[in-house]
Amino acid sequence: MTINSKALSAARAAKSNGAASSKSIADKVLNMATRTWFVVAVIGQWVFLTYLLGFYTPSTLSGNFQLWAKNPLLTKGYVAGDTAGNLAFAAHALLAAIIAFGGALQLIPQLRKAAPAFHRWNGRAFMLTALCLSITGLYMIWFRGSSHVSIANIAITLNALLILGFSGLALRSAIGHDIAAHRRWALRLYLVSNAQWFTRVGLFAWLVVNQGPVGMGANFDGPVVIFWSFGCYLVPLIVLELFLRTKPAAAAQRKFIMAFTLFIAAALAGIGTVGVSMFSWIPSVKAMHDQRISIADTLSATLLSGGIDQALIQYHELKASAPTLYNFDQSELRKLAKKLSADHRLDDAISILRLNVEAYPQSARAYARLAEGYLAAGKQAEALINCQHALKLDPSDDVATALLHQLRAAGS
Repeated sequence: MTINSKALSAARAAKSNGAASSKSIADKVLNMATRTWFVVAVIGQWVFLTYLLGFYTPSTLSGNFQLWAKNPLLTKGYVAGDTAGNLAFAAHALLAAIIAFGGALQLIPQLRKAAPAFHRWNGRAFMLTALCLSITGLYMIWFRGSSHVSIANIAITLNALLILGFSGLALRSAIGHDIAAHRRWALRLYLVSNAQWFTRVGLFAWLVVNQGPVGMGANFDGPVVIFWSFGCYLVPLIVLELFLRTKPAAAAQRKFIMAFTLFIAAALAGIGTVGVSMFSWIPSVKAMHDQRISIADTLSATLLSGGIDQALIQYHELKASAPTLYNFDQSELRKLAKKLSADHRLDDAISILRLNVEAYPQSARAYARLAEGYLAAGKQAEALINCQHALKLDPSDDVATALLHQLRAAGS
């Protein structure tokens, strides 16, 4: 063998060893990214489980579904007189808790190897729960809610159909003893069944990263919300498909890209979990166990019987005579105003928001919500005045900042 051929062979061997070493490192990084995403997701889903059990269990066991009103983000939970619908909603929420817990257990390889019988039975329970979750979801949007075709209804329906389809395919592959195909379909089923968790975590991650509701719309109907109505299950599915096609024979560069994607997904899931916990789940569970009477519910009943003037008088009388018996927190009046706005009673909503400003004159958020109410009623001048006042009290208020941009865009 000549010197040149020996050098060429050595160069080829070095290149092959370098490629093997790079691929080995890529495998390790990808495995680390996969574990990181899994750990963050499991923690996030079990935090969601804690919220669901802490918030919905007391009201469901007692049959006091009116307690759901203590969650200001829950606009269509309790409906007076609709016992069947309320039970369906409670079942839907508690089924989501089972999905969050049981689904994560299915993905733990050590548990799968140590207790295969448990894995099989838990998988069956998970599949049955997912089917019930999709059926109750379809019932609530097409029979209990407004039956007109909307983007939200289409998104939820597609999610339910994917759950039903993936359940059938996972079951068929299990019966056929095609374990590899079964695991792929089970992973897809796991992701689409957890759309509720992805919805909340994804939107709050967006809020935190952007430091405000950029693109979410004043009535929660902006392009980001519309996109995530489908993205909450389609984006995870896309990432999963890329992952399944990356392992095990892919090039090192592709594995590094996949690992980076999973690290980003894990970071966003962690940010979103912390955000939704701090601003929604923890306050809602605390409110559920708050023994004070909701002033929002009390005024709502008075509005039906005596009108807005009587409700305003009642607020002042109760605050003077029973300040500890009723819950006079800012969130109460905001919740009532939101309900009135949803019922197209904009003048009454503005009156309640003005009462909130009167009760909390140093709250930037109170003025920002009043500005929001004026804008919804088409009163841009009043909206601008209150928006500017909110920013004087707190220049970093995200609601006021977003409204100011909206008002300036409308006036330009």
